[in-house]
Amino acid sequence: MNLVTALVAIALLLAVTVGVGVYLRWAQSRPQRHVPHEVVEPERLGADGLGEVATLLQFSTELCARCPGVHRTLASIADAHDGVRHLDVDLTHRPDIAKHFHVLQTPTTLVLDREGVVQTRFGGTPSREVLELELNRLISEDANV
Repeated sequence: MNLVTALVAIALLLAVTVGVGVYLRWAQSRPQRHVPHEVVEPERLGADGLGEVATLLQFSTELCARCPGVHRTLASIADAHDGVRHLDVDLTHRPDIAKHFHVLQTPTTLVLDREGVVQTRFGGTPSREVLELELNRLISEDANV
């Protein structure tokens, strides 16, 4: 194998690696609506209740660099909508909750309906626009029932 072939092979390998990384990051930040529709019990999370309309449930850890920014975004969205509550659960010392909800990365955000049923799941940092769309979809579905 000559030097040119080796350089082409390295460049190709690097391009594939970057492409896979970009795809995985994109896929993780998209809302997942095909999630097991489990009912979340707020007492298990250390909360006194859920939102009257919806709940934005954030799973964080102490060492998560992106979690404070997501916390501010979710709190701001919840404050802008009547009946929407933001809960932030620190999983640092709660591996039981992380295992139960299959949290493999932080932040992970769940959008719950008024009954506490998981409607949407985000891995990583969700955009404010997508969160607003998901919340508005949930609120409009609730209004039609």
